Amino acid sequence: MYLIQAESMKNLKTISDPEAFKLMADETRRRIVFLLRAKEMTVSQIAHELNITPQTIYHHIRKLVQGDLVEVTREVRVDHLIESYYQATAEVFHFTIGKTSRDKEFMLEETEAALKALTRIGFKLKYDQKTISDLVELIMEQKDCCGAKEFEDAISKLDDIDFLTKQDVQEYAGILSMSDEEFAERDELRKKFRDLLKSLQEK
Repeated sequence: MYLIQAESMKNLKTISDPEAFKLMADETRRRIVFLLRAKEMTVSQIAHELNITPQTIYHHIRKLVQGDLVEVTREVRVDHLIESYYQATAEVFHFTIGKTSRDKEFMLEETEAALKALTRIGFKLKYDQKTISDLVELIMEQKDCCGAKEFEDAISKLDDIDFLTKQDVQEYAGILSMSDEEFAERDELRKKFRDLLKSLQEK
C-alpha cells in the first residue's frame, strides 16, 4: 500500500477568485463540497452517496481541485490501482470579492441576476447597465470600508466554537475595530445602496 498524506483541513478559508464562485453555482459541486467538509471520500464513495456516475463525479472533482476548494488528502495503492481520497480544503468557505476587472465583471453578472430574481418574486423594478454598475460600486465600497479581515486567521483557529458563533465573532470584531468615522461611513454607504435600490421600483 502506498500512501500520500496532505495537511489537515483549515477551519475557515477566504475565497476571492470569481471562478471559484462560478464553480459553487453548480448544485452537484455544492453537494460534493458539503460531503467532503465532513470527511475524506473517494470518487466511487461520493458517486454512491449522491447516486451519480463516477465519471460525472470525477469531472466535478477535477474542477473543484483546480479551484482550490477540494484537495487530495491521500492516495492508496490497491493492487495495480491508485485510489485518491478527497476532502474540502476548509470546513467553511468565506467568499469575498476582490478589486480586479474580472471581480467586477462577476459582481455585475451576479447583481443583474439578483435584480432579475427580485422581479420574479413580485418586485417591479426598472434598471439599466449603468444602474447595475452603480450598485456594484456601492457594494465594493462597503466591502472596502470596514470589516475584520485581520482577525480571520485567529478566528478560524477557535476550535471550541461552532461556525455560526465564528460568524458573530467576525461581525463583532469588525464593529469593535471600527472608528466612529468608519462606522458612520458604513451606515452612509448602506443608506446610499438602499436609496438606489428603492429608486428602481416602479410606482
